[in-house]
Amino acid sequence: MPSAAPIQLFDAHCLFCAWSTRFILAHEAAPLIRFVAISSAEGRALARAHGVNPDDPLTFLFVDAGKALTASDAVLAIAARLRWPWRAIGVARVIPRPLRDAAYGFIARHRYKIFGRSDACIAPSAETRARFTLPAAP
Repeated sequence: MPSAAPIQLFDAHCLFCAWSTRFILAHEAAPLIRFVAISSAEGRALARAHGVNPDDPLTFLFVDAGKALTASDAVLAIAARLRWPWRAIGVARVIPRPLRDAAYGFIARHRYKIFGRSDACIAPSAETRARFTLPAAP
């Protein structure tokens, strides 16, 4: 895996985040994205390096070519790396960012209520395990 691979930082205990990670793995155009739990040492350091508080429950960060994207911009950047028809999500870019980010924020604030929370981290398959950095077991 190239060291400049794009990185998605995710909440390892959020069931919606786990679902979206599995969705990306199933639909990405090329298997390049790395997945880093924001609660891992690498995730916390990466978030801080990009001026993001790793303890902010609304944090979603996608780092691509050294550029950190958050909220709806991160979602759209990931969508651009998916196969068709999922790549078409990118048309949402015509929606003004404040409106996109408001929708993102609503989902982020209520994700545990809507989708649930797990005390266990996502368990990557043997084929994808090298693309994950998860927090150390307690």
